[in-house]
Amino acid sequence: MVKTLRPNDYNEALHVGHFFRNKRVPVVMDLTALPDPVARQFVDFAAGLVFGRGGDLDRLAPKLFLLVPAGIARPAVPIENAG
Repeated sequence: MVKTLRPNDYNEALHVGHFFRNKRVPVVMDLTALPDPVARQFVDFAAGLVFGRGGDLDRLAPKLFLLVPAGIARPAVPIENAG
């Protein structure tokens, strides 16, 4: 399972942390609807989350990122089918 999140503002960063940390599922952050400064805040948050909890952060496309918790295999499904 991969959780895809399309936040509307920075207050939704909580959801990214919830699925990554508590549910331990890979999270796709689709930041395409956000202005650049807010998207940068999300990337900074995600980098800190991955650094602190362990795992990987991959840029799939501009403003599209995959966070994979430590010990979880990177999803093999095409990103278009994630969700």
